Amino acid sequence: MTVVCRKATPEDVDILFDIIQGYAEQGIMLPRSREVLIAQIDTFVVAFIEERLVGCGSLTRLGQDLVEIRSLGVTQGYKGQGIGNALVDFLIEEARAQHIPKVMALTYEVRFFERNGFTVVEKEIFPEKVWRDCIHCKKQHCCDEIAVLKRLD
Repeated sequence: MTVVCRKATPEDVDILFDIIQGYAEQGIMLPRSREVLIAQIDTFVVAFIEERLVGCGSLTRLGQDLVEIRSLGVTQGYKGQGIGNALVDFLIEEARAQHIPKVMALTYEVRFFERNGFTVVEKEIFPEKVWRDCIHCKKQHCCDEIAVLKRLD
């Protein structure tokens, strides 16, 4: 099966919401409302297999030289088929096109990101992330996610 990635459109919002909500209910991804997804649709990419939307991710700018991969998820039944890798590759190319040299993520799937060229780093090296998002998170003082970084320069 071939995975095809493209930028998300407003027509993708309901499926994006369902994918993200499934992970949020498990406590492994922050929830996003449909309104937020619509407002941030230009930051999202989607993956398809045979005309079916099966994965998503977003690239959020945190600073002049830093972006974060967020909301990376694959629909149940499609995991392990290279969809996550295809999404990360697409998002990395987006960062390159924007001339942003550093891509980070907070994750529970460290090995996945390491296979995609990321290395584990301390969260504290990303004050942009901490002050923008972490201060609003319920796990702020007990965060168990691991920070990973890929340098493109």
